[in-house]
Amino acid sequence: MTAIGAPLPTARSYLYVPGDQPDKMARSAARGADACILDLEDAVAPANKATARASVGAFLADAPATVQWWVRLNADTPAADIAAVVGPRLTGVVVPKADVDLLAEVHRLLGDAERDSGVPHGSTAVFALLETASGVLHAEAVAAAPRVERLGLGEADLAAELRLQPGPDREELWPHRSRIVLACAAVGLAPPVGPTETALRDPDRLEATSRLLLRQGYRGRTAIHPAQVPVVNAVFSPTTAEIDAARDIVDRLASAELSGSGVAVTADGRLIDAAVARSAREVLDRDSAGR
Repeated sequence: MTAIGAPLPTARSYLYVPGDQPDKMARSAARGADACILDLEDAVAPANKATARASVGAFLADAPATVQWWVRLNADTPAADIAAVVGPRLTGVVVPKADVDLLAEVHRLLGDAERDSGVPHGSTAVFALLETASGVLHAEAVAAAPRVERLGLGEADLAAELRLQPGPDREELWPHRSRIVLACAAVGLAPPVGPTETALRDPDRLEATSRLLLRQGYRGRTAIHPAQVPVVNAVFSPTTAEIDAARDIVDRLASAELSGSGVAVTADGRLIDAAVARSAREVLDRDSAGR
């Protein structure tokens, strides 16, 4: 985890923005996403990598502080990418194909770049994107690596490496999704970030797949088009009914503790134990983070 400052607020939506398109970067903060990922990797052609580094670095120098700003690095050129983008407005870097060795290198490079740019040591977070068999098998070690604040799952790359042929519901990848959720919980990270939905013209599918990720333990997902952001934000925000029920549980438990009984039940007669109370508080925390 980052060495300095409070934990990052949980973001519901992470909008990818091509790093070689300054016009899209300039509009990205107003698209409604909680976080923007300025992409130096898949969204940028090899011939444009140097231009993208310079564009992202220049943009971040004056980027508005209304969203989290992340930069997705290239796994094969982390030194050049990090040197170009680290600064006061950068929330953190997204590390593709993350494994323990690459994260150790990124940690070292970030420390050097922070010193050179005058930002506090340890203040740049890491979002580790697990896209390889090795990364998923060592998910706990990845989650515990220095600076790591978020885990995500890159399902397209992982499916290709594992020679999977996912069906419409991508059930073949569900065990790996659970592996990432367990790794985050085991080391005390925030819940992981779900993968992108590539069906851009199907909001019903986007909602359905986002709700599945929510049930599986994810609390946000990436988006590759601004039109996806409102749906993602809505799914990963608790409903009014969920908020009211959670607040009622917390209030009933507090009243029971004040009375000295320590025993509380819900309106429909269910015992409020520690697990029920913890789930209720998580709903209220998500409501606060989304406001």
